[in-house]
Amino acid sequence: MEWIDGNVLDTAVLEHAMEGIDAVIHSAAIVSFTSGDRQQMFKTNIEGTANVVNAALLKNVPRLVHVSSVAALGRTTDGETVTEKKQWEDNNINTSYAISKYNAEMEVWRGIGEGLNAVIANPSTILGYGDWNNTSCAFFKSAYNEFPWYSNGINGFVSVEDTARAIVLLMESTISNERFIINGENWSFRQIFNNIADVFGKKRPHREATPFLSALAWRAEKVKTLFSGKTSLLTKESARIAQTTTYFDNSKINNALPGFAFTPLDICIKNACEHYLQYL
Repeated sequence: MEWIDGNVLDTAVLEHAMEGIDAVIHSAAIVSFTSGDRQQMFKTNIEGTANVVNAALLKNVPRLVHVSSVAALGRTTDGETVTEKKQWEDNNINTSYAISKYNAEMEVWRGIGEGLNAVIANPSTILGYGDWNNTSCAFFKSAYNEFPWYSNGINGFVSVEDTARAIVLLMESTISNERFIINGENWSFRQIFNNIADVFGKKRPHREATPFLSALAWRAEKVKTLFSGKTSLLTKESARIAQTTTYFDNSKINNALPGFAFTPLDICIKNACEHYLQYL
């Protein structure tokens, strides 16, 4: 593997990097639920993906795997089970991140229409070891710091190792012009935080973030970040997500990849927590 430093907004670098290669896995994106990141997130996620698609077409890249998100499928309010057939709907529970990933995915479908051999992976919320100051890794930091709030909203979660494995298997397959939800299990946010806190030996969250209290909590966290300069896991958008109930169906990916199986979330969380504790 040869590493090339670059930026998806730099078309010259992309075209150079794609000379004579076998496949592209496009996973570069900004993940944020903070309003101040919206403009840069849209530019990177949408324009950056368009640049990747255009470069792949120009250089006749044989294969592209686009790492999208279940957010690109849209979220539900009534406990619906989401499959790959779900159509995007504009509503007030779609985050800026979701909108950016939906429009990024549209660029890939546009590329497919122009002859690109591509497949799309739609991971749910990814859990695992990483920089716990960013993205979903912040679940672990918040639980370790005994973040007091919980919600009973339900969401899909998947281990980072399973996500990587599924993406590589999709790259190596002959499947094209399709999307696949990559989701291990559907858990409540409360269950996630309780499980992480238990492995860390920390206090479980004990304040239920009802819609009213959640609105107060994210506002309080916003004030704290103004003084601390640190990004909080709890924002207006993340608080809204935590109140929703959405189930994600993983049967398509299970049927498409014989021998592939998802790791139980409790094992994923245990392994990740052990890594965090090792490097604290």
